[in-house]
Amino acid sequence: MVETLSIAVIGAPAVGKTSIIRQFIYNDFSEGYTPTRTRYVYRPSVILNGNMYELKILDVPPIASFPASASQEWMDLRCRGVRNANAYILVYDICCVESFEYVKMIRQQIVENREGSSNEVPILVVGNKRDLQRQRFMPRRAVSVLVKKTWKCGYVECSAKFNWHVILLFKELLGIAVARGLRQNHTSIRLQGALQRNRCTIM
Repeated sequence: MVETLSIAVIGAPAVGKTSIIRQFIYNDFSEGYTPTRTRYVYRPSVILNGNMYELKILDVPPIASFPASASQEWMDLRCRGVRNANAYILVYDICCVESFEYVKMIRQQIVENREGSSNEVPILVVGNKRDLQRQRFMPRRAVSVLVKKTWKCGYVECSAKFNWHVILLFKELLGIAVARGLRQNHTSIRLQGALQRNRCTIM
């Protein structure tokens, strides 16, 4: 039986959420910016240590806040399925401090409003636009220490434009998920190739 892992990808406008997802699945990047206005669901498959998993990746439009209740979630079409996601990718632009503050707010709201054991929900903070490294607002090490030590989240930087560390961030998230017991306790993750539409990747 194929298990499903639901991943909500959240971030402020123009941080590159959709670009990261499309690079992961289609190996595609568009220079033009198109705002995400509605929730979009991608359903790729991966093979992790011989077991197949269906990923349900939710590309979530910018939301004012994480839904505090099930009723609030279902009243806003953009938030459908966000509260029950198995894991979260919170994306910010390493050149934009406001986008980092947005991620900080959403992460805190996830911890406060998730039903059940919220501390066990895998959260990966992703700093996108690493190709603009010289324009960053804070040194990488300082952000990494804050996110890993204080927030207790995973942290990866990537460049969606150049497809740098895009596969790595999904590998990292799945690593956090299995380490926290959401899936079978596999400690090694092997990745071969990039995900293509309607195909599988071996991880």
